[in-house]
Amino acid sequence: MNSFIVKGLAFAVILMIATIVVVQQMHIDLSDPINWITILGALAIAGLSFGVSAKYLAQMQNDTASGELAEENWDGIGEYKNELPAGWAYSFLGVMIWGLWYFFLGYPLNAFSQIGQYNEEVNAYNKKFEAVHKNADAATLKDMGESIFLVQCAPCHGETGDGLSGKAEDFTKGRTKATVLNIIKNGQNALGAFPGGMPPGMASGAAAEKAAEYVAGGCKGAAPAEFGVCAGCHGKTGEGTPNVAPSLKGYDVKTALAKGKTGAIGMMPSFANRFTPVQEKALDSYVNSLKQ
Repeated sequence: MNSFIVKGLAFAVILMIATIVVVQQMHIDLSDPINWITILGALAIAGLSFGVSAKYLAQMQNDTASGELAEENWDGIGEYKNELPAGWAYSFLGVMIWGLWYFFLGYPLNAFSQIGQYNEEVNAYNKKFEAVHKNADAATLKDMGESIFLVQCAPCHGETGDGLSGKAEDFTKGRTKATVLNIIKNGQNALGAFPGGMPPGMASGAAAEKAAEYVAGGCKGAAPAEFGVCAGCHGKTGEGTPNVAPSLKGYDVKTALAKGKTGAIGMMPSFANRFTPVQEKALDSYVNSLKQ
């Protein structure tokens, strides 16, 4: 036994003894199997570190190159066509098997999750909430919508829904003629409309003026002939077309929550799945009641 092996073995033994001493000094509870597994792992690492080091250093000292030399070489340095080391291959395969077990059967898929518990409790509460307020009257929906608006929407739209001086949609004025004309001129993809939003320049001049006036008025009464170009996507009376164009009668709050909306200060993010159907209905009721 050469001096290297003696020194390496002595070092491994010292590591093992040190591990045992530390365990005793820290008064670790050895009745817990997890602590035993941890200690055994530390001892195994000490032993394996010595064994692997000794093996490869011995090979470096005693082994000679042999086998078939590959045709490729770099600056005269060639490479032998040696087989993949069995230990490396088995270790790689073992890690892959362990990884699959860990992901599908071990932690975290079948373990307790605080997030999962929270989501279950929220879903149970929402189900109860929907049942209680399923047939809520208009006044209840408006009050509920106001509460939601003050918490979720007021930071950008203002407590009164005035849009904070143009930074966001001003719900108190509704769609003004100037706003509609701007959209007709420049186009818009505010609600992620298919197939790519409303292009600019759909109308101009007197035609744009008459169409904008009709939309700003809430699409009430007979639609002017100039509104025909709008009706192709928004419907004959501005009622909107699912997955194509939003309703022009009031605010399509449900679609805006689902897809987000382009605003003056940036993009309003999607609030999809943030609210229950009753809450969305309540928020829609309140927002559309703000127009003075």
